Amino acid sequence: MIKTLSAKIEKLVPGGQGIATLENGKKAFIWSVLPGEEVVFYTTKNKKSYCEGIATEIIKPSSHRVSPKDDCYLSTSPWQIFDYNYELEQKSLLVQESFRQNKIDLKVPLTISDGKDYYYRNKMEYSLYWDNDQNKILPAFHQRGSHRKIPLTQSSIERPEIFQAVQTIIDNLNAKNEEARKYQSILIRCNQSGEISSALFENGKPHPKMKNLSDTILCKKYSYSPNGFFQINIPVYEMVLEEIKKHIDTKVILDLYAGVGTIGLSVADQDMNLTLVESNEAAFSELSENCNTRLAKPVLDKSENVPGYIQPDQTVILDPPRAGCDEKLLETLNQKLPQKVIYLSCNPITQARDIAKLIQNYEITKIQPYNFFPHTPHIENLVVLSLRTKN
Repeated sequence: MIKTLSAKIEKLVPGGQGIATLENGKKAFIWSVLPGEEVVFYTTKNKKSYCEGIATEIIKPSSHRVSPKDDCYLSTSPWQIFDYNYELEQKSLLVQESFRQNKIDLKVPLTISDGKDYYYRNKMEYSLYWDNDQNKILPAFHQRGSHRKIPLTQSSIERPEIFQAVQTIIDNLNAKNEEARKYQSILIRCNQSGEISSALFENGKPHPKMKNLSDTILCKKYSYSPNGFFQINIPVYEMVLEEIKKHIDTKVILDLYAGVGTIGLSVADQDMNLTLVESNEAAFSELSENCNTRLAKPVLDKSENVPGYIQPDQTVILDPPRAGCDEKLLETLNQKLPQKVIYLSCNPITQARDIAKLIQNYEITKIQPYNFFPHTPHIENLVVLSLRTKN
């Protein structure tokens, strides 16, 4: 028998759950809740000092609660139960709290969105589920907090071309009487024009090579591998790039953690001295190809290993992975003191931690969160740091 508990939700945490304090003092992190709600939940993990769970009954709902669009929302986009404007407010508060915890008090503006909160993702990976009643394969996602698969009848966060493509692949498998257990997953990506690249990953076999795609970002064309790193929500990404471009006032730009080069190559003018550093060999190969049409220097190395490229007359662009910047790089920035540091992050917690180590020499002249992933707890945050003027 599943044990259920009751709780009152205090606030949201960066992972996306609501947090509550139980009668015994234990903290509970609960999905499918909003701040202020009184709920009944069952536990999916139980530790000595905390537990995790999923709400099964909302005793006192929030006025900001709405009905989710998809049955599978908890697996893909657990904030579908939030009124969208409330989601934007909550994301700004989470960014603000991340900086406050690092002793940086500032007012964070409302999270920016392009207003398209569904059908925005250009990449999805699906599991395969065997339906015993129908004797056929169905596309599926994993249920949050378990290894159980949930079969899909609809999903509304990916572009329609992607969901149509997975249905076609599944139909072909069923026509051949294939079994779901033979396959690991289906990966599908599409570009802004709706062109599809897909791969069916079979258990125990090498992954097939996917057809490269290309997209235009701020009038610049980029080639990329569908199973590599490329932005999921390009329209909102272009909004960020337009903002970054406003803050570049040096002729020398250093783009660290450059990926395939979409930030530096999109925001730097032709007459600027641009260097892009990337450590992943596959991404670097694509970066080099994307640099072919202009004067830009790609460098294959870790960003913390290139202190010689950091100079005082620069704008340094940072877009690190979720773990944030390497300590060695932050030390170099504090030593070399480039005029401006522009830091884009998919994890405001590590971003705030890193900026706290730079704030002795820099002041925050711009902070702006963006909603790259509507109806999810994920936040993309932009911070512009300008070198402090010495008296």
